This record gives sequence, C-alpha cells and structure tokens, in this order.
Amino acid sequence: MDAGPHLRALSRAQGALIRQLLREKTVRSSEDAFIVEGIKPCRDLMSLHPRAIRTLVMSPSYLQAETAADRTRRSTLGAPQFLCADHVFEQLTDVETPQGILAVVQQPRWNETQVFGRSGVLGIYGDRLQDPANVGVIIRTAAALNLSGVWLSTDSADHFSPKVVRATAGTLLNLPIFRTPDVRTFASYGCGMYSAVPSAADRVPIRSLRQRPPRLVVAVGNEGAGLSPEVLQMSDVRFSIPLAQGVESLNVAATMAISVFYFSGLPIKSGGKTGQLS
Repeated sequence: MDAGPHLRALSRAQGALIRQLLREKTVRSSEDAFIVEGIKPCRDLMSLHPRAIRTLVMSPSYLQAETAADRTRRSTLGAPQFLCADHVFEQLTDVETPQGILAVVQQPRWNETQVFGRSGVLGIYGDRLQDPANVGVIIRTAAALNLSGVWLSTDSADHFSPKVVRATAGTLLNLPIFRTPDVRTFASYGCGMYSAVPSAADRVPIRSLRQRPPRLVVAVGNEGAGLSPEVLQMSDVRFSIPLAQGVESLNVAATMAISVFYFSGLPIKSGGKTGQLS
C-alpha cells in the first residue's frame, strides 16, 4: 500500500490534545484550534483551505480505502501527517462510525470592523442559542445566502464544538463569525436590528415589511426563552412569521432561514433604520 507522504507515528500527547480539543471549549480557545472529522470534510479542507490545516491524522483502515485522487491531494499538503492504529483512532473520534481521518484546524480570525465597514450589511445575531445543531444550521444557511456574518452572544453554544462543526457542513471557514458581549455593538456601527418574536404587543407580520435598511442584523433567540429583554429593547422592529392554526412556533434555525431569505429580497431603503410597512 502506497501511503503517499511520509507519515509520523501519533504520540500519546498529541492524541490527548485531540481529545481535549473535541471535548473542552477552553482548550479550543487556548490552542486557537478545532477538529474536523470525516473523509468529505477533510477533502474539502485540503482543497479549499489547505493552509488552515495544522495536522492530519489517519488510520490504516482509511489509507487502505483512500482513493488515488485523495492521496494526490494529500501529497500537496504542507501540514504534518500522522498515523495511528485503528483502535487508537476510535478513541480520538467524536462520531459513532469514524472514517479514519481527522484534521486539527486553525480557528479563523475575522476583522469585525472591516465587516461593519461595508456599505451594506445583512447578518444574523443569535442570542443565547444552546443547541449546537441549531447554531451549525444557522451558520450553514448564512453562508449559503451569502450573508455578511453571524454574531453570537458569548453564552451561545461554541461554534467550534464538534456538533456545530458537523452541522455547518464545511462552511465554518467561509463566513465571518463573531462572539458579541454587548448587543449595543450593532447600533454603534449604524446597524438596525429586527427581532423575530413569536408574540409581542408591538410585533408586525414579516410580510408587512416592504423595505429594509442597508445595514441590518436579524436577531433570533434562545430555543425556549426567546430573545432577552435587552435585545428586544434595542430592536427597531419586532416581527413574526404567520403560522397555521395550531402551530405555536418554528425552530430557531427555520425562523432564521425564512427571515433572512425574505429580507435579502427586499429593496433597500435609503436613510433611516426601520423598514417601511405596507
């Protein structure tokens, strides 16, 4: 079997660090790294973001099944590559059925001032989101709709955690993502805020908004508690998505997708922050 580039033996210390990166947010933060697992995610990394890869780790089972194209792609990678036994790899992984390959990846760093400096901004703010799957889908959807960025409250789920990484389906490195300790940041950069709410005395149906400001952040809230009072107070508009009778609410990721898709298609209102009602 031709394994391609020279493979070093994975040390116990390196294996221990990988396990910590999977399980502990503090370690991911201190190391500025996270883990990507699986054949397709690692293949996409090598093709699209090779410089972000710090280390590639494989098992003999993966190498036996590796395609010639993947081996050629891997041979151009500048990062060190390591081999460990199948039973050792199973101790490293966070998935039920590991595919024998994972990468230690450098966390991206985005310039928030530069993003806010654009003439037009359309982004998402996630307030106290706890479900990693929701955070991952929100990031994936935001990337698919070419949004300016995603902002998360500091107490939202870590977007570099394994479950979030898997749910983003490879888009985590394509979109600016920020942790926001103070929701007033948006107003300081001249961004209006529209908040999705299931019920409120002053809410308006989303379809009654016929224009949007050129700089807008759409806020979605905690899966159970919704948006915090502070976010609601900062909101220029509180809107709702009309639902069929008997349906109380939508999943937060679905709410986000419907909302930003709708707002992205609206004409831009010149001057002012709030949208124009019908």
